[in-house]
Amino acid sequence: MSEHGERYVFVTGGVVSGLGKGITAASLGTLLKARGYKVSLQKCDPYLNVDPGTMSPFQHGEVFVTEDGAETDLDLGHYERFTDEALTRTSNITTGSVYDAVIRRERRGDFLGATVQVIPHITNEIKDRIRQAATSSNADVVIVEIGGTVGDIESLPFLEAIRQMRNDVGRDKVAFVHVTLVPFLEVAGELKTKTTQHSVNELRRIGIEPDVLVLRSDRPLDSGVREKIALFGGIPSDAVISAEDSDDIYKVPIAMEQEGLDRVVCERLGLPLHDIDLSDWREVVQHLGATRGSARIALVGKYVQLHDAYLSVAEALKHAGLAHGVEVEIDWVDADADDLGDHVRAADGVLVPGGFGGRGVEGKIEAARIAREEGIPYLGICLGMQIAVIEFARHVCGMDGANSTEFDMETPYPVIDLLPEQRQIEERGGTMRLGADPVSLMSGTMVRELYGDVDSIQERHRHRYEVNPVLRPQLEDKGLVTCGRSPDGRLVECIELPDHPFFVASQYHPEFKSRPTRPQPLFRAFVGAAAARAGVGGGGDVAASRAA
Repeated sequence: MSEHGERYVFVTGGVVSGLGKGITAASLGTLLKARGYKVSLQKCDPYLNVDPGTMSPFQHGEVFVTEDGAETDLDLGHYERFTDEALTRTSNITTGSVYDAVIRRERRGDFLGATVQVIPHITNEIKDRIRQAATSSNADVVIVEIGGTVGDIESLPFLEAIRQMRNDVGRDKVAFVHVTLVPFLEVAGELKTKTTQHSVNELRRIGIEPDVLVLRSDRPLDSGVREKIALFGGIPSDAVISAEDSDDIYKVPIAMEQEGLDRVVCERLGLPLHDIDLSDWREVVQHLGATRGSARIALVGKYVQLHDAYLSVAEALKHAGLAHGVEVEIDWVDADADDLGDHVRAADGVLVPGGFGGRGVEGKIEAARIAREEGIPYLGICLGMQIAVIEFARHVCGMDGANSTEFDMETPYPVIDLLPEQRQIEERGGTMRLGADPVSLMSGTMVRELYGDVDSIQERHRHRYEVNPVLRPQLEDKGLVTCGRSPDGRLVECIELPDHPFFVASQYHPEFKSRPTRPQPLFRAFVGAAAARAGVGGGGDVAASRAA
């Protein structure tokens, strides 16, 4: 931590949602880390759910799981991928969790009979959690994104809390970065600044003066627009940052560095402007435009209409493609589609991601069968591993009707089942196996070799059901290799089929630990095998050489 104590950067947004506050926060974190500062990021979500764990993916997108098992907003995935810092449950605050904590304290009598109010009790809880993120991470700079837009009723307690923090910790230790929209009005032929002016006015009405304005637009800002907004906002013109639309989010940190975002923030916080090292990041950007071919991946799921439901999976595929110099084309296949088989057979690789519930399961099983029988590289994640086990049990082991008890309580072969200690759990929120657990890798397996021939790894989980240990010997007798297991050997963590170009599935979620500068091993090998099948090379991975 800095010798002068931690600093805070609060990122707010105005006008409309979806302007890229999360990418702005993540990019700033990337730049400050590249200047030698320890950073941590935090997201404040104004919804009343305690966490997004029970929310529909159609409502919220994917649930990102941290190392310590918190179910969090998908923006935390961007934070981790950009900064390569593992975040924790302190990194996501929701209105629901804040009110839940305050009400529990009130019921215990902690407030000594006082009237419990939004100010100071709710805002104090929010501030305590922001400080906790700084303390637990020992960060020099904590970057806090406030969800929603300025003017939203539900965001007001968070905005009031961060307004108070500037006085609490010192004005020189807090910077406010406001992201807003500068639209181009075609009929007038010019960029319009009134949207930003009204957004800044709303922020001022709450009591917050922005230090930096990040302006989203579909074209560069000319000097006249910058000067006008700087004059109105009461900030230097170099604190007006142009955030022109980019065709790839991984180009944004470089663009923000060129615009001087990190320099302005360091000056505002009184931090020395150390030399910056973005060599790894520049290499990623160079690879974005240097592909030598493409590989088509059929992603078979039930939420494919909303791509954010599988955001970390898609990003992990992209990272692996960058490593191989291959563009990954994702074919988003609905598991209930009548032409599912055509999509699977036309693909260079098949991926079945995680999920819950029975809809689309038979389609996923069919996709796994085609991939296994026709030698198409297959990667299964969480439910995707359970699907592979069910398919193998039915069509290789002769277990007709094999299934998971999640989908069929009367199945004659419950190859996927709850463990005895899980059967009495009824409440859905927070009852799963969550977060990082050790996985022992079996010697002589391809998966162990992909991980660098190590005995054990740590991977993140989010599931309830497991491979049934009673029926596991029958699966192994027919050739299913349980290449990854829990340290006590009881739970199946990863499987592979040795007589196949690439057929691997994990009970854990490898996508959560993939980075653009360091692709996750299973994804890298899977895309390598798919690239080899597509005839565009595979970069020398074990799986690619086997596929070739």
